[in-house]
Amino acid sequence: MKVLVLTGPESSGKSRLAEALQARFGGLLVGEYVRHFIEQQGRDTCYADIEAIARGQLQWEDAARAAAPPLLILDTHLLSNLLWSRTLFGDCPAWIEQALLARRYDLHLLLDPHGVPWVDDGQRCQPQLDERLRFHQACRDWLQAHQQPLRQLGGDWAQRERWALEHIAEWLTEPPHRDR
Repeated sequence: MKVLVLTGPESSGKSRLAEALQARFGGLLVGEYVRHFIEQQGRDTCYADIEAIARGQLQWEDAARAAAPPLLILDTHLLSNLLWSRTLFGDCPAWIEQALLARRYDLHLLLDPHGVPWVDDGQRCQPQLDERLRFHQACRDWLQAHQQPLRQLGGDWAQRERWALEHIAEWLTEPPHRDR
């Protein structure tokens, strides 16, 4: 099984691209638990919700991993929980980073906020490009500091999709890494 993660700031095309990749290559797609959580609760999140959201994301991921698809596409993972918790609340439960580091992810596609417009969907909170750029930098810094496999992706919607489809097709032919 190869595990692909889409990560980066909000409104950078993660969900859109994840769906395009699944449509082209198959596999199993795991969405963002936080969106489900907010819809179920009918309110925005607070710091007390961080653990429940992270555990929900892990449950969805674990259920997908148990199905052992050849390709697992994660629209997000605990890095988003970690960074959003720090961004919004200035803190994050330590176990979240430990759980993130304990898992194997074969490739992270880090989406750049440049080149695509911010779209207000009622749950997003970073309409300013500089905010999204800081989040993008925080993602890149964390992934690089922890030596996570990473490819950065930018451009407009069409360029992102074209690049991702080409490079993921090539990546899928490579043998999976077993060192993590």
